[in-house]
Amino acid sequence: MSTATASATTLGLVFRQLRDAMWARMESELQAAGHELTFSQYITLRHLATGATGITELARAAELNPGAMTRLIDRLEARRLVERSADPSDRRAVQVTMTAAGAALWKDVDHCGERVRTLALEGLDAGDRARLLALLDRVRDNLTLQGS
Repeated sequence: MSTATASATTLGLVFRQLRDAMWARMESELQAAGHELTFSQYITLRHLATGATGITELARAAELNPGAMTRLIDRLEARRLVERSADPSDRRAVQVTMTAAGAALWKDVDHCGERVRTLALEGLDAGDRARLLALLDRVRDNLTLQGS
């Protein structure tokens, strides 16, 4: 295996391991704080914290198919954390919004996310953090801009 192939394989593996570790740590942090939320539910609430949106956009944000997102919304709605309403601009579409109970929960859940992000970047000074994010942005852009 050439060095370029080995490093590309390692890059993909490290990205996958990083994603999996972030998800697992986030679920662990949520559980430790007494919140019964999955990572996908966390991402959904994080997205809704910025305002109402549709099922398709939420599914894209959480990397789920729309059917799975509908079931996830069903669970959050049963806990009275979100609610659905007709989209005023398209009667066929549904908007999902966070309820007052969801917003109150989000305040604490957001602190869990901050703790995980802080842990992930532990030992990196501000310059290292900025370089890391810039490099990751460049890698992402290399992959997404070339294929567009």
